[in-house]
Amino acid sequence: MPHRILPVLVLAQLAGTSTWFAVNAVMPELQAAFGWAASSVGTLTSAVQLGFIIGALVFALLSIADRFSTRRVFLICSLAQAVCTIAAMATAESFAALCVWRFLTGFFLAGIYPVGMKIAAQWFPKGLGNALGLLVGALVIGSAFPHALRAMSVGWPWHSVFYGVAAIATSAGLLLYLLIPEPPVRAARASGLQLRALWAVSGDVKVRASVLGYFGHMWELYTFWVLMPMILATHLSDPTQISWSAFVALGIGALGCAGGGWVATRLGSAPVAGVQLAISGLCCFIAPWALGAPTLLFAAWLLIWGITISGDSPQFSALTASNAPPALVGSVLTLTNSIGFAISIVSIQLFVWLAQQFPLATLIPWLGIGPALGVWALMPLLRTKRST
Repeated sequence: MPHRILPVLVLAQLAGTSTWFAVNAVMPELQAAFGWAASSVGTLTSAVQLGFIIGALVFALLSIADRFSTRRVFLICSLAQAVCTIAAMATAESFAALCVWRFLTGFFLAGIYPVGMKIAAQWFPKGLGNALGLLVGALVIGSAFPHALRAMSVGWPWHSVFYGVAAIATSAGLLLYLLIPEPPVRAARASGLQLRALWAVSGDVKVRASVLGYFGHMWELYTFWVLMPMILATHLSDPTQISWSAFVALGIGALGCAGGGWVATRLGSAPVAGVQLAISGLCCFIAPWALGAPTLLFAAWLLIWGITISGDSPQFSALTASNAPPALVGSVLTLTNSIGFAISIVSIQLFVWLAQQFPLATLIPWLGIGPALGVWALMPLLRTKRST
């Protein structure tokens, strides 16, 4: 096996997911230019989430990644989301049009994130846990990258972020397609999305535990991402500092993903997921103190929160995949991810709206309800001596 496979795949995943929060990185400029309400950031983010849900279900129902070359699917979706990003920029004065283009961006992201995982499974069937941690870490950095791009292009028009992200997304598809060959052994063709996977989720104690834990994680994760600029604005006023700080606080989650994957090979996925979920939940509950703390303590709080809020993601996927019936793994993961992203839409819309009515110190602790319930749901797996 060529040694370049995993590094190229990780880099392509990072670049391919850079479109996810492209609009969020320039929302202050868009709101100033077009007079949008502060809550518009929640609507636009939810449009991407909804597009991803629909895309994931369509890709699963049609068995796209099984019927066609995964390399080609990844390339086409990379190019398609780059086109959607440029189109979003060109029609940004229309909020409705921007929502449509962001929805389509989310749809094609379903051909990046899950398909990247599929390629990893084809090349690393015996070392998927480590590869999964690196790939989710790449997704975290890629999603945070538009904030760094905005910081690096300070003084330039907000359009530069869209151009940059579109170019990066295009390079992702070309990089993977040109440098990664077809896998030596194609995975057996799946039979599409099987709704009987819902029975596996509800009827098996272990599957139910990991799925419900994941749902608690999703209640918190993307709302944290959306609220990050508001949280940073409580201590910072310079837009460039806010952009760089957002990139660091969000992107540092890659350490939690990669480090958690390494620890999971020794202790199991359930303890790693449970500990990280508990710590991120605790970060929510201490927000009233942390928001008013000195800057160094405030920064430490955000970094710990950023590491742990993303670090449990690959472990939930690993737990669900290992405990689900082998014939239903793909369907269980697809349905679980779709429901999880639907939960994130509800959370984003609710908290962005409430942020206009209440101070963050009052609001953020309620995000901790998801992790608290998630840890409670994980207890059947945490009680076992070792859960993979």
